Amino acid sequence: MSESAPPRPDAAVPSARPEAAVPQLLEPTALTPRQIVAELDRYIIGQHDAKRSVAIALRNRWRRQRVAPGMREEILPKNILLIGPTGVGKTEIARRMAKLAGAPFIKVEASKFTEVGYVGRDVESIIRDLMEVGVAMLRKEQVARVKDRARLAAEDRLLEILVPSVNPPALGAADQPNPTREKFRAMLREGKLDGKTVEIDVAERAGGPMLEMISIPGMESLDMNMKDMLSNLMPKRRKKRSVEVHEALELLEQEEADKLIDMDEVSRAAVRHVEQNGIVFLDEIDKIAGRGTTQGPDVSREGVQRDILPIVEGSTVNTKSGPVRTDHILFIAAGAFHVAKPADLIPELQGRFPIRVELKPLTKADLVRILTEPRNALIRQYQELLLTEGVELTFTPAAIEELAGIASDVNSQGENIGARRLHTVLERTVEEISFEADTIGGQKIEITPEYIRKQLSEILKDQDLSRYIL
Repeated sequence: MSESAPPRPDAAVPSARPEAAVPQLLEPTALTPRQIVAELDRYIIGQHDAKRSVAIALRNRWRRQRVAPGMREEILPKNILLIGPTGVGKTEIARRMAKLAGAPFIKVEASKFTEVGYVGRDVESIIRDLMEVGVAMLRKEQVARVKDRARLAAEDRLLEILVPSVNPPALGAADQPNPTREKFRAMLREGKLDGKTVEIDVAERAGGPMLEMISIPGMESLDMNMKDMLSNLMPKRRKKRSVEVHEALELLEQEEADKLIDMDEVSRAAVRHVEQNGIVFLDEIDKIAGRGTTQGPDVSREGVQRDILPIVEGSTVNTKSGPVRTDHILFIAAGAFHVAKPADLIPELQGRFPIRVELKPLTKADLVRILTEPRNALIRQYQELLLTEGVELTFTPAAIEELAGIASDVNSQGENIGARRLHTVLERTVEEISFEADTIGGQKIEITPEYIRKQLSEILKDQDLSRYIL
């Protein structure tokens, strides 16, 4: 005879404090490299080699989770160095990749950091910031899991304000529905009470802006501990707020969700999530490449490289949620390397980025595709914006070619800023329409090559002017 299954949590007898949701460690995406590249193609034009590299890196994370535990710890991520001019898609590839992976992701500029002992951010703050992202991700997931229970509890609290109980319920009548309250509950769910204003009692953020003023440059770890200590010492205050019913319901739902979530468990799960799946994008790494010409303290070049090295190699960083090991965090570094070269990085750091991918400059044909093909294509963005005021904007194929041609020519004559040049050219083209949109609603406007040349004629005539403006 088989044993009976244990009762489900939602079938158990209600307790004073509902059972907290236990977060699960999120698993890396199961997309194949080919599927990952296909997803990236929806937003990023070209750069096939870079897409393949990040797709393989993501798939290797999924593969690693299926390796025997003893070997799993030995398999370290192969960090990637993206080399290419600005505006060709380095940052976008990393950002979209992290979104696909559902992984904690942070983008930082390497030039922001200074060597330990100098005023400025120390490199360990990268991992602390990454942990904050990880905690926020898991907390959001847990809020979604308890949403229905939190909503019901928030409704009960709000209905107690709208339809207060005159007398406590009689013995044995606690589970009997109150017809008046249930009528109000139905009205609340239908939105019929949204315009009504109620006064609710909500928790106030402990410490407030006073704690944010306490900051010790270069000593973020001590700063973090002091804020936590002072926050715990200060009593949690509550205050009355007069808000509309729909806003009151949201505020109360947030409070009830917090009661249902065990934040200590969320923090512990977030540490594991960051350690196994975290991604750090180090932009502008070429700006800290030493060229051997400096004298005295090199606080923002080789000094920063030496400080970054232990984190990339694998070390333990103390964070608010506990110690975090960086051995299996994936690091993606990127830089234009116009002046410095990858060989100018210290040898130990070079060795920690074994996969190097060179991104190609964008051609005119690439710029045409960027204007039209991605889901968030620039032309589509302007069309949607102006459609809100009733202006229907269309571009002829020749006009799109003209925009791409102008952007490509300006890039070749001056500083090559890649696809970012399209933003400037397109903004100049539709500037007049954008300004007059509220007065020309209901019109259909077609953008032609002649219109583009007319709008940009003065700038294109003067090479010096176009260098500054475009």
